[in-house]
Amino acid sequence: MPRNLIRFDPLAELANLQKQFFEDGLIGPLRTQRRPAIDVYTEDDSSMTVEAHLPDFDRNDISVDIDGDALVLQAERHEREEDRTKQYVVRETSSSLYRRIVLPEQADRDAISADFHDGVLKIVVPFTELPKPRRVQVGGSGQAA
Repeated sequence: MPRNLIRFDPLAELANLQKQFFEDGLIGPLRTQRRPAIDVYTEDDSSMTVEAHLPDFDRNDISVDIDGDALVLQAERHEREEDRTKQYVVRETSSSLYRRIVLPEQADRDAISADFHDGVLKIVVPFTELPKPRRVQVGGSGQAA
């Protein structure tokens, strides 16, 4: 048997195609884009906290709205750089964020507060006390037929 023959492995070819697609092809560039991290948590039963890590944004780039039963976070930043040493050269970059977070039933929509400090947007959603269930007295003779 000749020594220079290479055994064909179809799974190795499939692995190479997968690597090209996810790392070098279409999906690879999307993976390298930084997406802002958003954390939603409760420390106790009195409020919910939303933290959005937006290091590249200014306070004026950010809006927080209450739309029905949802909290809507939007941030948009545009930069425009002109190079005066070259003719007609303009470099524009932009980045944006849009998140819609459904508010729980007990959220006090009138008392929601937001603060932006050191690139972190912190939104506190306080909870109202939900009415306690009421027990209904069952009447009758007490005997099953």
